[in-house]
Amino acid sequence: MKRVLLAATCAALAGAAGAQEVSLRLVSAFAENTTYVKNLEPMMKKLNAEGKGVLQINFIGGPKAMPPFEIGNAVRTGVVDIGMTTGAFYTNIMPEADALKLTQMPGTELRKNGAVDLINKVWNEKANMQYLGRVIDFTPFHLYLTKKIDKPDLTGLKIRITPVYRDFFQALGATVVQTAPGEVYTALERGVVDGYGWPINGIFDFNWQEKTKFRVDPGFYSAEVSLVMNLDKWKALSQTQKDFLMRHVIAHEAANDSWKQVNENDIKRQAQAGIQTITFDPATAKQFYDRAYEVAWTNLIKASPQYGPQMRQLFSR
Repeated sequence: MKRVLLAATCAALAGAAGAQEVSLRLVSAFAENTTYVKNLEPMMKKLNAEGKGVLQINFIGGPKAMPPFEIGNAVRTGVVDIGMTTGAFYTNIMPEADALKLTQMPGTELRKNGAVDLINKVWNEKANMQYLGRVIDFTPFHLYLTKKIDKPDLTGLKIRITPVYRDFFQALGATVVQTAPGEVYTALERGVVDGYGWPINGIFDFNWQEKTKFRVDPGFYSAEVSLVMNLDKWKALSQTQKDFLMRHVIAHEAANDSWKQVNENDIKRQAQAGIQTITFDPATAKQFYDRAYEVAWTNLIKASPQYGPQMRQLFSR
């Protein structure tokens, strides 16, 4: 009888512990005043309001709290629970992270065709991470310049990069310089770089329009910022907590159509700020766009022969 009572007591304590509210520490690779963080704030507020007694998100901050390129490892090791970051910022952990930029369909479709399942298989195995979902979609990258070009040749130009477009810009002949976003303005001001890669939206968050003269069209790749979680912390959540968290993440992901309007607004703002558009003839524009993907997939499959081909099949239209 004592053993039965002890077992029942332990089970009750375990159930109570499982029901306790969990607070998850979230850090962002982007500053608090940027479009990306502002876009996530309503979701976090709603989740915290509805999740009292179940689950809360404690937003720690952006780059002032942790350098952007350290977030991936911080999530992997459990220093923080969730990172809002881009795969390009933690390719030092696994090369497959860079494939997220190559998706040619929205996050909602990636959930249906098995791509997210593959992502989590790889992220679990290689980075001790659970991929939660995408918080930015429908947003291409562009090349921004201080000097005009008339063809897709960057020979002689110094371009600020992250791993997102390093290989592509190098293939076009650029000398590349990697910096965190917070250092780009000064690099442009001092002539350290002649341009940079960035999504169609967000340059006004950093006042880069003041030092930018041209944007090259077409855009390429898909700007990817996602929520990734420490796998051990994910496994420690109860099923109720997991379901609650994912319900909010998936609802946010499903509303990513809103980025289309954000992008249109920024295109207009860029024109008003005096940023001129460089366009190529249709054949050259197609070559420019296709080369971006071919260079990226070739290098990714070389770095990840096991998973690269599967990702290309599921990520591409």
